[in-house]
Amino acid sequence: MDDRVVITLFRHGITEANVRRAYMGWTDSPLCPVEPVLMNLKEHDIYFSSDLPRCTATLNLVFPQAHPYLLSELREMNFGDWEGKTYEELKDEPRYQQWLTDPSMFSPPNGESYQQFSERVQAGWKKIVQMVLTQPFKRCAVMTHGGVIRYLLSEYAPESQDFWSWQVLHSQGFELAFNRNQLRRGERCTLLQVVPLTEKKLG
Repeated sequence: MDDRVVITLFRHGITEANVRRAYMGWTDSPLCPVEPVLMNLKEHDIYFSSDLPRCTATLNLVFPQAHPYLLSELREMNFGDWEGKTYEELKDEPRYQQWLTDPSMFSPPNGESYQQFSERVQAGWKKIVQMVLTQPFKRCAVMTHGGVIRYLLSEYAPESQDFWSWQVLHSQGFELAFNRNQLRRGERCTLLQVVPLTEKKLG
């Protein structure tokens, strides 16, 4: 019996804030009006998405037939007072420089700490796993944000790498393959593959 489950993590399309290299967490930004050339992606048994519009809009483009479960736990980190600002606008602030030096110890003013962010994302992952394991699902798609994907890869990729080691592009997804017992026990996946989402950067 094949008990493999594949969970694919996708990053939303490029937004206007991404083009400006601005910090955009819970504040949303429109997708750039660039026509994507979508790859012939496999169908999935179940879909999940961050509830922010840039993710739901991307999911509608890529998987128009999907009826996703929306999870606020899959949102990007809340950057608080730094939302919408760029490095150039923040570089002279001492607290910002402290955060850049050690983001695990410092947090954006009125935003989330890394611990709060990671605990929230982990809670969302547990919801996904619970739903997947209660049904005979084989393939699951998750549309979310760069920071969320980096966190999940740091926790569940076959080989341990830290959060900032992962490069997460808008034009690709990450397939994590587990057997059901591994997924139930919270272990790392057995196989990780990068899959193309578009032939051009998705806008």
